Amino acid sequence: MTEQDIIKAQNLWSEGIIKMGQISNDIASLEIYASNFLDRLYNFEDKVLFKPTKAKNFQFRNNKKSAMSYFIAGDTRECAEDKGFALSNWSKITFENSDIILAEESALAMGNYTFENGNLKIKAEFSFGYKKINGLLKINLHHSSIPFQG
Repeated sequence: MTEQDIIKAQNLWSEGIIKMGQISNDIASLEIYASNFLDRLYNFEDKVLFKPTKAKNFQFRNNKKSAMSYFIAGDTRECAEDKGFALSNWSKITFENSDIILAEESALAMGNYTFENGNLKIKAEFSFGYKKINGLLKINLHHSSIPFQG
């Protein structure tokens, strides 16, 4: 596992979130794409700890169905509060790693990521855990939050 592997995984994640916004008018394609995105990038076939940024009442999304609800809402909506985070038509998502811890078959990355859409810029904090499964990096920890506003 290398730092480049983590950066590549982060870029794939960003591209996937942006793509969901781009195809959001075609619900059938969006649902298929989002399901494949979660299968490719998350380890839901085993276990994932997922705390998304904009989750208040249903804070933890530790299964594929609730993660799909968070990202695209719609007919997959598991939680009433979900509006479809990935549907915001983000034009750019940038990861800035504070640090990365590498092991042979796993890694942790923590830092900030910025979501952009026109003049709107939202900075959030993240911690992602990765596990190598059959040669692919899959997320098994996803924690995201808005910086303290004190």
